Amino acid sequence: MFIHPYAGVLSAYGMGLADVRVIKEQAVESVLNEDLIPQLRQLLDKLEAEGKEETNRPSAAKRVSALNAKDTKVGEEEEVLRKVHLRYEGTDAALVVNFGDVETIRNDFEQAHRQRYGFVVEKALIVEAISVEVVGKTDVPDEQVIARVTDKQPLPIATVQMYTDHTWHETPVYKREDLQPGDCVSGAAIIIEATGTNVIEPGWEAQVSDRNHLILNRGQGSGIRDLGLRSFDSKPDPVMLEIFNNLFRAIAEQMGITLQNTSSSVNIKERLDFSCAIFDSNGQLIANAPHIPVHLGSMSESVKALITAKGHIFKPGDVYASNNPYNGGTHLPDITVITPVFNNSSPSPIFYLASRGHHADIGGIAPGSMPPNSCKVDQEGVLIDNFQLVEQGKIREKELIELLTNNLYPARNPSKNIADLQAQIAANKRGVQELNKMVEHYALETVQAYMGFVQDNAEESVRSVIDVLKDGSFTCPLDNGSVIKVAISINKSTRSATIDFTGTSPQLPSNFNAPSAVCKAAVLYVFRTLVNNDIPLNAGCLKPLEIIIPEGCMLNPRYPAAVVAGNVETSQAITDALYGALDVLAASQGTMNNFTFGNERYQYYETICGGSGAGANFNGTDAVQTHMTNSRLTDPEVLEWRFPVLLESFSIRSNSGGTGLHHGGNGVIRRLRFLEQMTAAILSNHRVIPPFGLHGGGSGAVGKNWVERNDEIVEELGSTATVEMQPGDVFVIETPGGGGYGLLKM
Repeated sequence: MFIHPYAGVLSAYGMGLADVRVIKEQAVESVLNEDLIPQLRQLLDKLEAEGKEETNRPSAAKRVSALNAKDTKVGEEEEVLRKVHLRYEGTDAALVVNFGDVETIRNDFEQAHRQRYGFVVEKALIVEAISVEVVGKTDVPDEQVIARVTDKQPLPIATVQMYTDHTWHETPVYKREDLQPGDCVSGAAIIIEATGTNVIEPGWEAQVSDRNHLILNRGQGSGIRDLGLRSFDSKPDPVMLEIFNNLFRAIAEQMGITLQNTSSSVNIKERLDFSCAIFDSNGQLIANAPHIPVHLGSMSESVKALITAKGHIFKPGDVYASNNPYNGGTHLPDITVITPVFNNSSPSPIFYLASRGHHADIGGIAPGSMPPNSCKVDQEGVLIDNFQLVEQGKIREKELIELLTNNLYPARNPSKNIADLQAQIAANKRGVQELNKMVEHYALETVQAYMGFVQDNAEESVRSVIDVLKDGSFTCPLDNGSVIKVAISINKSTRSATIDFTGTSPQLPSNFNAPSAVCKAAVLYVFRTLVNNDIPLNAGCLKPLEIIIPEGCMLNPRYPAAVVAGNVETSQAITDALYGALDVLAASQGTMNNFTFGNERYQYYETICGGSGAGANFNGTDAVQTHMTNSRLTDPEVLEWRFPVLLESFSIRSNSGGTGLHHGGNGVIRRLRFLEQMTAAILSNHRVIPPFGLHGGGSGAVGKNWVERNDEIVEELGSTATVEMQPGDVFVIETPGGGGYGLLKM
């Protein structure tokens, strides 16, 4: 460990020695070709002249040198960096490369694009802008070599009591200026100086270099755990287990940040309707970021389906896409991008990474691909089943466009689908990079072992919860007349539970059928929320659970049943039914209030918050996304900028939460005025059946949907409806409140 003499004020010291930099940019927006290069060179010459003039102004040269630096000068030596900001035609995100000839620029761009996104495409390059950075070099003073003045060992100026490493220590205190090159101070010790205090822990020693730097080294018996361990027992180290728990989650979070930053759609960039996760070599969920629960609990089924179908032909650089509800998907707008992760020592994938994002439109009979009245899955959009998106680092764009457009109900805006898919590929690429770093640091054997350990830890956490649960059952009716029945049986001897959905309504002619993966996701989510420990949501949570879903019921439908509402609406009902059977939580609003609108040019989708249910010792929350969704609403400014609508109001719906000892949360009122003719659709629940209360608590208020026409005529709508909106019409949605818990004391 290196400690500079000015460590206490190092940022100020660095600022004083920093180079003066002037950046000049100019927009171009032209296709890269040979004819453009002379024009760019001329513009760059102009920007360079402006930058040099600004760098050499007196205001830039009069900076005061830092601390003891003397005769620091600016502008005697300059460096000029010429850059080109490039992007593929039809995309938004630009990459910056050095200026040169066309071939060099293209090669540098493709290398940077492959590094960041994991693929390249055969498309024209657009020069978005050019920039020149003029760097005025600052003379950095040499640090003088200091000779020892005396051979005497340093003496402490005092001795104090210091508590460290679980005990008190008699600790000598030294002044930094009393130390000479070659002096060595062993911990426990304290070294004080003008700009800071250095604590030397037991087992460490500080040595003074010939340039007056402190070099800290860890000695033998320091008690510091070796975090780069390469061997392990059958039981995990508790500290390492916590480290890997957080490392796995951090990688998924980094994937999510990359996906948000590189996407262009409102759904992903603004509403955050996406999820990212890590899977082991068998497709078991290891860790996820705190994204959308209905995605996270079901993605493993998609990964396993891909391994079964294509596992024998995977190659490094391959990426696949799927939205098949009968192969682990949720509904067609949710497209999962899966990347096998290879290692030099293994011919088959060692991990898998997946990102699932809700696309604004994937075709179907209604803009936004959330039709309220679909009765077959092909009416909901383009079905993608284990399609190879990238082949050994090269995106298959032509084949992808063919897939999206050559369909009974094709995607309305394939370029937007492609842009978001590219962002998902980039997110997975980031995950690959971070996983490779982890393997390099800890070794593959260790990483794979702790993937097993984090699942074992999650399994034990769920078993501990099961120890205190009781048998229960519940029936949750939906507005359309169907019911979800669940019985939970606890086996105390095996510390396991059986969740049986026998008695649930058969497969429906409507789109409220939920794929079995969605049902399993709801079970995983509910039991994970019962665990107080901070553990990742992973496959280990499911090991103590036996889930019975009769084939052909609305929670395990047969192809080609429509499923678009099953993912967003039925999943909420499953969750409420499970909490009701466990007798722990009143119903939430029990719907995502799916609202879509659009035409051939625009497509938009949002889920709208409502009230959450109350529990035994807490009230419900107002205006919150509940349970199987975790997306947010688009900022009003972005919504109105991107689409021809006006958000007239968005407010809490007072007194809509159920009464009780603990009251349910309130829903919201959302009014949206249309400025162009569009088709709008609402897909919701609890417009007829109110969200239930528990233990005497009151039910939440049912939601309402209606349209206020420009001529003041009001059209009442049901739970699901499609309407044509004219300029000036207002669509109004009142979302349900959550149920209350316990009898209200007078």
